[in-house]
Amino acid sequence: MKGITRGVLVLLMLGTLILLSACGGAGSEASDSSESSEGPQRAIQNKGSDTLVNVALAWAEAYREVEPEVSIAVTGGGSGTGIAALINGTVDIANASRAMKDKEIEEAQSNGIEPIEYTVAIDALAIITNLDNPVTELTIQELSDMYTGRITNWKEVGGNDAPIILLSRETNSGTHVYFLEEVVRRGEKENTDIFAPQTLLMPSSVGITSEVRRNPNAIGYDGLGYVDAEHESIISIAADSESEFIPPTVESASVGIYPLARNLFMYTSGEPAGALADYLAWILGDEGQQIVANLGFVPLTEG
Repeated sequence: MKGITRGVLVLLMLGTLILLSACGGAGSEASDSSESSEGPQRAIQNKGSDTLVNVALAWAEAYREVEPEVSIAVTGGGSGTGIAALINGTVDIANASRAMKDKEIEEAQSNGIEPIEYTVAIDALAIITNLDNPVTELTIQELSDMYTGRITNWKEVGGNDAPIILLSRETNSGTHVYFLEEVVRRGEKENTDIFAPQTLLMPSSVGITSEVRRNPNAIGYDGLGYVDAEHESIISIAADSESEFIPPTVESASVGIYPLARNLFMYTSGEPAGALADYLAWILGDEGQQIVANLGFVPLTEG
């Protein structure tokens, strides 16, 4: 019995040594993997504006050919979503179709994050209606009156005797905020007008164009890169009743004569370095800006 017990003990000791060796090996491999994931090969996380998402996806895909080892993950969700992720430190780049608000910058700074703003493209915000709608021109004041509910029938602006169906992006959208400030409130800082309660909030830019194509009485707004004159009527806009009606085009936005032209932004946490700095430099360069033009937006290098 003593011999058997001694043999069992020996076997147990050998087994323990083997297990300890295996655990040590696994720990070493996990450490190597962790170091690799934190190195320059990690993915660049990019989130935010739905207006910018198609351009951002095209940038990411094209950059894979330039720097195959750099992985770029792009998601939409709206400017507010991207900015919130930047504030929380969960993204490398936040896309936005509006500038960050002072309170957002303060919140980021309180979390130890210093937002750095980059203008990456220009957008002409297009007002669109159904192809069967005879109205082709509107002033900012008329748009404001429509979206606040002071004008409710198309005949009041020269159209058919039909109710106006208002379409807007959701409140987390930078485009929604821009439209509220520059159209509904006509750029007046003290103006407190809001969207009419009957306004239908759509979850995406594509949602607005789809509803406009379906509904002959609908009116909505979208980034120029999302509209198609073969499927929607694109309205010419005048700043006021004394001004010329201007259609949204790359040319009218680039020279500043279209009333609803705006900058599109990317934000980083502090000054970027390494792969992130290289990527932003490429976006702002000729190749990146050519993609902006290809998708119907206005490149910074236009003209």
